[in-house]
Amino acid sequence: MTATTTPQRKIDSGFGARTTAAEVLRGIDLTGTLALVTGGYSGLGLETTRALVGAGARVLVAGRRPEEARRVLGGLDRVEIAELDLADLDSVARFADTFLASGRALPLVINNAGIMAAPETRVGPGWEAQFATNHLGHFALVNRIWPAIARAGGARVVSVSSVGHHHSPIRWHDPHFAEGYDKWKAYGQAKTANVLFAGWLDRLGRASGVRAFSLHPGGILTPLQRHMELAEMVEYGWVDAEGNALNPDFKSPEQGAATQVWAATSPALDGLGGAYCEDCDIADAEQVREYALDPEQAERLWSLSAELTGVNAFAAR
Repeated sequence: MTATTTPQRKIDSGFGARTTAAEVLRGIDLTGTLALVTGGYSGLGLETTRALVGAGARVLVAGRRPEEARRVLGGLDRVEIAELDLADLDSVARFADTFLASGRALPLVINNAGIMAAPETRVGPGWEAQFATNHLGHFALVNRIWPAIARAGGARVVSVSSVGHHHSPIRWHDPHFAEGYDKWKAYGQAKTANVLFAGWLDRLGRASGVRAFSLHPGGILTPLQRHMELAEMVEYGWVDAEGNALNPDFKSPEQGAATQVWAATSPALDGLGGAYCEDCDIADAEQVREYALDPEQAERLWSLSAELTGVNAFAAR
């Protein structure tokens, strides 16, 4: 048994690795639909915001740099901007309280923001920053705004993971790397957490009509690589000495944003949930590590996350 409640195999969506976010939305009318996109003003988040607005949605962009978001998104209609620092649980609480006070339902949530391969950084009570930002912050966010998500009826929550989850399972003995830091293992653990989170949220949320998905967007050159040295990316064969892309499998940002937009909106996913997606389709099982689909680990991570953040919308009352 896996944490996913939908078979982990392709459904032949008709799309692929080169599909763009705008293309997956062709024929889909999101007029009147509110979508929350964390980090929706940079990289894949920016392309996600543009595509959703193009389909008629109203997009609430939440991020650490609201002034930069206003500068970047100033020409787009139907965009709201709010401050949200996922590494700061007080910031998450302020954002959630403000949103809930608006009384609005929230049918689409795309947990897009994240950091990758960051130097060792501690946030909050000494938490490792990649795990805290990429997972714990989004965990607290979704649990705090859960009443608005559940009230929407048929909502979807999308958790942007990565093939980077292959680098590490959850390090139950040392999730915050007190015993020695490795930036890629830390990133891998955080991305595994994104998959496990979506799988368990889907199980918990089905009774409210809420479904969740995780995904690998593909290889894309975006500001996500800001913590990496040029020489490191050259060594990996990603770019040349001038920083130009070399890997023919890399996607454009418009293509990279497509899978999260597809997971959030595709009618082909109606009635499905919990699966890990790639290239605008559910991924085959061999593309995702077994530990990322393990229901026992998913439930254990949920309990740990609730303990660390002090938030759990599904706690027994």
